[in-house]
Amino acid sequence: MAVCKSYAVSLIGLNGTIVEIEAEISSNLPSFVLVGLPDASLSEARDRVRSAAHNSSLPLPGRRVTVNLSPAAVPKRGAIFDLAIAMAIFAADGKVRPDSVIDWVHLGELGLDGTLRGVAGILPAVLAAKRAGCSKVIVPIENLAEAQMVSGVQAMGASNLASVAAFHGARVKAVALAHSPVVATEPPGADHIELDLGDVIGQDDAVDALTIAAAGGHSLLMVGPPGSGKSMLAHRFAGLLPELSVDEALETASVASLAGRFQIAHWLKRPTRHPHHSASAVALVGGGSPPRPGEISLAHHGVLFLDELPEFPRSALEALREPLESGSVTISRAAHSAEFPARFQLIAAMNPCPCGYAGQVRTPGQQGPICRCTPDQVHRYSNKISGPLLDRIDLHMEVPSQSAAQLIQTPAGENTATIKARCDRVRRTSLKRQGCTNQALSGPALDLHGKLGPEAAAYLTQVATHFSWSGRSTHRVLKIARTIADLAERQDILSVHIAEAVQYRS
Repeated sequence: MAVCKSYAVSLIGLNGTIVEIEAEISSNLPSFVLVGLPDASLSEARDRVRSAAHNSSLPLPGRRVTVNLSPAAVPKRGAIFDLAIAMAIFAADGKVRPDSVIDWVHLGELGLDGTLRGVAGILPAVLAAKRAGCSKVIVPIENLAEAQMVSGVQAMGASNLASVAAFHGARVKAVALAHSPVVATEPPGADHIELDLGDVIGQDDAVDALTIAAAGGHSLLMVGPPGSGKSMLAHRFAGLLPELSVDEALETASVASLAGRFQIAHWLKRPTRHPHHSASAVALVGGGSPPRPGEISLAHHGVLFLDELPEFPRSALEALREPLESGSVTISRAAHSAEFPARFQLIAAMNPCPCGYAGQVRTPGQQGPICRCTPDQVHRYSNKISGPLLDRIDLHMEVPSQSAAQLIQTPAGENTATIKARCDRVRRTSLKRQGCTNQALSGPALDLHGKLGPEAAAYLTQVATHFSWSGRSTHRVLKIARTIADLAERQDILSVHIAEAVQYRS
């Protein structure tokens, strides 16, 4: 019997490799041999495929079935290969047309009853197939919308094994494959509430800091007592960011797909991740075997909000240092390594002391909580965040509490749409001028577009010397000043812009 082939995709991180699946049926004693470096879950495909085929009225032959996954050196994991293995065997047994099977990439897990179940990682797998020159894929029906996000690829969805076999010429009763277009909107009845900065009362300075952060792509740390509005501000920050491009949306959705969290309702929306402060370093940056993306990768092209920053494990916070600079994270293991994108904007919040009430606004005769933390307790609390990590956070903003009179009598501030328009203008200006956001400026580009006049340069030198700033801190002040100047629609960076930027670092 001739060897027949089908194709699937093996994923290591977001990188995919086309796997050629060869099936041969010989006249030896009945057995099912699977070779080519399968892991434990993939080795179990023998039982899944045999039962699924039997319950789909397409039983496997009572002879020796040998299936080879090539290239053998590439690790292969998970049940995503089930459908391709079944199709290769059917082709070798003459149940389906080999010339039809070989034209398609088959992805999906089989249930014992022949049901085709959805799997994680369909979007990066389809992208890998497209890069390899494969333009036709068959996926589980629940993954169809995800697969059809990739332009230039014909994606079809099936609900069971019999449907795929019938599509390739098998004489079996089955439902036709689906190929309906993607509807990239929220499903009817979805409960979605837009959060608006107009809801924030009396925190104009904090809103200004958010505006600078959104316009220039800067990270932000807010320090203030409980109830001052830090979380409220952070949850509204994503509304100030520009809309995702299709390429950015594909990158974001690929990470979500790999983690099994893709939702069509979130297409073209910037993610906002807010992990609990008990999260470990692996949960934040990724890890495991095989490597899986962490919260910083799930926040790619979006916002990572870390509330109660000092309460996070020290090791988890220190693991953020490199991704904040590089925009990616590499998870290295003995057998292989995987790189995940992690270009996120960090918004962090913390209390000024362990009890949280240091600096609480109080009028004469007012009753309420009073901070009784000793200086040593405050020092130990703030030291939970290392200097190198603080050095990498661009903007440090104090968010004071508001008195009852301020909360009741102060009118609402500007809404998100108005502020976003200013941020979008600055983003367009910076992209046209230098091809990146102001936060991403470095090297010669920073020297060119962050050039200071004599007065502004002298002032920045004096301040940096006074505070003993590192080179990184000095450059970050310069980038913030560039954003402030852009918001003021000024081409040159003046001393007043430097002075405002210094307030966010001192």
